[in-house]
Amino acid sequence: MASSTHRPGDAKVMPQKFEEGSSTQDDFVLASNVDTTVKRSWGLLVTAVIGGTLVSLYAVATPFVTPALRKICLPFVPATTTQLQNVLKMLQSRSGSLVDIGSGDGRIVIAAAKVGFRAVGYELNPWLVWYSRYRAWREGVHHMATFHISDLWKVSFSEYTNVVIFGVPQMMPQLERKLQKELQDDARVIACRFPFPHWVPDHTAGEGVDTVWTYESGSFLRQDRKCTDTLPENI
Repeated sequence: MASSTHRPGDAKVMPQKFEEGSSTQDDFVLASNVDTTVKRSWGLLVTAVIGGTLVSLYAVATPFVTPALRKICLPFVPATTTQLQNVLKMLQSRSGSLVDIGSGDGRIVIAAAKVGFRAVGYELNPWLVWYSRYRAWREGVHHMATFHISDLWKVSFSEYTNVVIFGVPQMMPQLERKLQKELQDDARVIACRFPFPHWVPDHTAGEGVDTVWTYESGSFLRQDRKCTDTLPENI
């Protein structure tokens, strides 16, 4: 019968078609694998870039917004424009050297240097000190503004005639005693945000969080001597 008749070349045709089909399937699978690999690589790259960016931002920002390790936690909170103006107002007619205790990003020191003070900032956070030095250089006052990485409790302030402090309530009593021992009679202390607990301010400027309190060392040193004089001799 015609249906059972086979031509000599028929047996070779089917294997040839099957081999061609297998090659096409292999190419398709290979292309799919390559496409998947490329997509996965791009996905990993994008993830790495985003992750690296977030880590970098965290590494840069964290030292600016968190306090360095210190005896009393003194977080970095930048001075407002009004606070800065009030500090400069309290420095009018003053001269000599100036120190900013916990100088942060250096804006008080730089502002004081611009009006003629030889100003020094002490800050425990090295990132903020390096940033302050850069700002002073950029503002052109690096020859008048100096910044040190140091713990304020390990520094003597006896050589300064103007002292600025942005403190927190927990540190003010201890700092009050330290300055009382170290400052000369002609020094002026300017406290921002929080006043000293026992000293009576000679001047104030501003209101609310922008208030600054000014203390003449002659006043609080007399208060200290008066308290000492009234103590019984056997104490």
